[in-house]
Amino acid sequence: MEPTIQSGRRSLLKYAGLASIIFLAGCETMVPRGGERAPTPTPTPPPVTSGLPTDQTHHRIALLVPLSGKNAGVGQSLANATTMALLDTKAGNIRMTNYDTAKGATVAARKAIADGNKLVIGPLLSDNVVAVANIARPAGVPILSFSNDAGVAGNNVFLLGHIPSQSIDRVVSYAKSKGMSRFAALVPNGVYGQRASSALLRSVKDVGGTVVSIQNFSRDSRSVEAATKKLSENGDFDAVLLADNGTMAIKAAPFIRKNASGSAKILGTDLWNTSSNLAGSPAMRGAWFASVSDGLYRQYAGKYRSRYGRAPFRLSSLGYDSVLLTVKVAQNWEVGTPFPIEQLTDSGGFIGLDGVFRFRRNGVSERALEVQEIKSGSFTVVDAAPKGF
Repeated sequence: MEPTIQSGRRSLLKYAGLASIIFLAGCETMVPRGGERAPTPTPTPPPVTSGLPTDQTHHRIALLVPLSGKNAGVGQSLANATTMALLDTKAGNIRMTNYDTAKGATVAARKAIADGNKLVIGPLLSDNVVAVANIARPAGVPILSFSNDAGVAGNNVFLLGHIPSQSIDRVVSYAKSKGMSRFAALVPNGVYGQRASSALLRSVKDVGGTVVSIQNFSRDSRSVEAATKKLSENGDFDAVLLADNGTMAIKAAPFIRKNASGSAKILGTDLWNTSSNLAGSPAMRGAWFASVSDGLYRQYAGKYRSRYGRAPFRLSSLGYDSVLLTVKVAQNWEVGTPFPIEQLTDSGGFIGLDGVFRFRRNGVSERALEVQEIKSGSFTVVDAAPKGF
């Protein structure tokens, strides 16, 4: 992370009040990570609006998420989060209308723009971002997407999603600070694995370390075991990046302990932040991973479960933060005028449920990440996230 500068601190102070909003209705109950359901669900309240407002006193914002089909659970959790944020902030000058991308992202985008919305929040999937941008860009309407695919960012498309390469940078830097200089990696076949490999090579080079071996695997036990046996063919290493989700990490860790350098530190990405079962795996104990902080998220999750009768999807914090950001910008945004895009790239950044973040000029979000260690039954923060940029 870049060192904190005085102007950044001043800017962050301006936004600190927004993050404090989630304390308005504190909670005592801790909720599990991910999208597990509570035992007694309650009916979901209706969307913020059932139709477009007829007055000219509100900013019209479109929320494009899947509200039907296989991703409806995630989409509804995002929609619920935006509703909560609007209620918590008492944003009387904003009206949000939901559009279902499962029925066609292009159709949803055309309807949103025709309805006069000046900002699009969403969509969720990178393919949908491309489709929506083709409609929104010519109209001069910016997009705050939940995607983490940096390839679709830029030209009025801003990504709220957590970028995997940033978590790799963070955990590699931390490992190097603890004396580790020789790195290896297990990465899945496919685009995610290719990007993780590239990120590791770049991160290790930046810290002056050496990449000893990178092995690909398919998502089955036989392939993982074969890949771990090949890891040490080029020599021992101090740390091994296991760039996959928590389920695959649990499968792969015993093979790493058995076939690779036995004392090597296992490193992971922010994908592990949604996998509470990692803490129950003996082979994963002592592993490090970098992710956004969960401190404010836990309080939000308690409020969410109280309101909706179920735990939120972890991704839904992006929906809440998108509204915090919009409300802040709307304080100086004249109704009926284009969204002030230039305010999104404030170098001091913003504060949300997931900590401090800012948008780079290329539309990719940069986040302050913490490093956590997997203990027996819990995660422990071993290096706190920076409080500014």
